Amino acid sequence: MSSELPIRDAATVILLREGAEGPRVLMGQRGRSAVFMPGKFVFPGGAVDAADFEAPLPGALDPVTQRRLSAESTPGLDAALANAALRELREETGLVLPSVAELQFVFRAITPPGRPRRFDARFFLVNAAHLACDADDFSAAEDELSHLQWVTLHGARGFDLPFVTRVVLAEIEAAFGRAMPPDHVPFYDHRGTIGQIRALF
Repeated sequence: MSSELPIRDAATVILLREGAEGPRVLMGQRGRSAVFMPGKFVFPGGAVDAADFEAPLPGALDPVTQRRLSAESTPGLDAALANAALRELREETGLVLPSVAELQFVFRAITPPGRPRRFDARFFLVNAAHLACDADDFSAAEDELSHLQWVTLHGARGFDLPFVTRVVLAEIEAAFGRAMPPDHVPFYDHRGTIGQIRALF
């Protein structure tokens, strides 16, 4: 019997904000005692839980995002991923998106084997202009992420980042200014011993 850990579905939110020095993204640092990616700077996000399947979906997903997420084999996973994205954003940053309508599915990545936890994460890009709150007010955040900050794409590369986050930053930079939804969704597939990036759609 394999001792490899199960791969959990997860959602990650890349909040994008225009700035005088170019686009900025919201990132925070995981605790140094965390089991998964200790001390790394990451985007807000986390695993899908049972309540995300049961909660009503606030708003309607973009049709292309809906179609692409619906290609999954698990019934209801599309809505659960969107609910998880909004929930994790709220829990980890205190910021609120009242609707899933602006979520754009832009990347997917599977955690490599051998890690203490493994996730099949879908990354959603959303413009911070759609927040229903002050984008600089993190007072309602829980304590999973510290040093929450808006950082330029160039500045983010100076942080201690997971490999996949660096890949996502490069994809976001390449896609900046293009129309959404993207023509394709890159997939960092690391179910085997060697990871590879391919177009999911």
